[in-house]
Amino acid sequence: MSDSERNRLSGRLSRYARVGVNVGGVAAKVAGARLFGTSLDKGKNAGELAAALGGLKGPLMKVGQILSTVPDLVPPEYAAELSQLQSNAPPMGWPFVRRRMQAELGPDWEKRFASFDRQPAAAASLGQVHRAVGKDGRALAVKLQYPDMQSAVEADLTQLRMLFSVYRRIDASIDTSQILEEISARIREELDYGREARHALLYKIMLDGQPLVRVPEVEPRLSTQRLLSLTWLEGGRLLDFRDRSLDERNCIATAMFEAWWSPFSHYGVIHGDPHLGNYTVFEEDGVAGGINLLDYGCIRIFPPAFVDGVVNLFHGLLEEDRARVVAAYESWGFVGLSNELIDALNIWARFIYAPLLDDRVRTIADGVAPAEYGRREAFRVHQVLKEKGPVTVPREFVFMDRAAIGLGAVFLHLRAELNFHRLFMATLEGFDERLLGHRQQAALGGVGLA
Repeated sequence: MSDSERNRLSGRLSRYARVGVNVGGVAAKVAGARLFGTSLDKGKNAGELAAALGGLKGPLMKVGQILSTVPDLVPPEYAAELSQLQSNAPPMGWPFVRRRMQAELGPDWEKRFASFDRQPAAAASLGQVHRAVGKDGRALAVKLQYPDMQSAVEADLTQLRMLFSVYRRIDASIDTSQILEEISARIREELDYGREARHALLYKIMLDGQPLVRVPEVEPRLSTQRLLSLTWLEGGRLLDFRDRSLDERNCIATAMFEAWWSPFSHYGVIHGDPHLGNYTVFEEDGVAGGINLLDYGCIRIFPPAFVDGVVNLFHGLLEEDRARVVAAYESWGFVGLSNELIDALNIWARFIYAPLLDDRVRTIADGVAPAEYGRREAFRVHQVLKEKGPVTVPREFVFMDRAAIGLGAVFLHLRAELNFHRLFMATLEGFDERLLGHRQQAALGGVGLA
């Protein structure tokens, strides 16, 4: 069958026309300032870039959010502006919804639902969600992909490559080539709602028996490559629970910890998008009982050896075993590491692992505001890399770092007070790289992701 929304040249050219002038103009200002030695108002320039991205649906807005959550990947003025981008873009109207549903399910699509809300419940960068009720009476969340997203992705990734090229000319301390490859691969995956459905099935397996985390069920008869129907999970916005009791906030934080670290330590899988809109809190008898995990587009599956490196680095830092720490870095693909570069990497590693190494009840980072989480450590690392680098960051770290920072920010929002060390040690109990490999292979094969 012909695919009217494949990666079309006409679609890419249209996207270039809409995006390229604004984004290219910002990049030109940065390059010009560098070339002619003139001063640049980074705050104003960053604001212009955020404005260029914020009015768009599609991947560039999502990329802006990603860049803002990886400390020191972009200058701090840009990170501050990009962090303000919200996924709740203006929704598409009912004529679009009707056409999209007809294209995916046929002309009698409405007869396949008991009811279907015309107004979306949520609108994001790549698609929007509508509440519906299936013929079996189950409440559903129906996600529709915006039109021409494949063309938009390829056009936007070309723009991103240009932005990275400009930034490399300004600051070559970090080789961003692997970072660009990783972002590109993950965003392309997010276009495939069939893959997202398999991700949801995978999480159903990985979190089976975990009472603190609820995973929706897939409705395959009402799902396609660009349409995904999941059971609706009732819950409240996570930030609405910031003023609840400490016990409730700790319960939510523990659920978040389990939803992230348990799949990673047992299956080598992480949820790579820590955006607060991807979670809601369910209640039991009026008290927070755990979280609903809602979105499965950005899932990262790691080779078992990478997970083993994470565990080895933890033990190396805990036991102050420098040889084990270096072996962990090398197992991830870091090459040519001098003592100075190792020390620089250790600054960042100790920041990421700090709550996990500290066997006491504590907040994730005492007295640090969410927007500043990790910035000081990133600055210190950057100073060393500017002098001793460059260093090529293995691509696996893009979403590992992004998710870890995002998860930490959630804990800061909740003001949770937990013994993160003991929670982490519990997830590592019985860890074995070979066993993880067998477990991962069986789970992926069971949902069609092998």
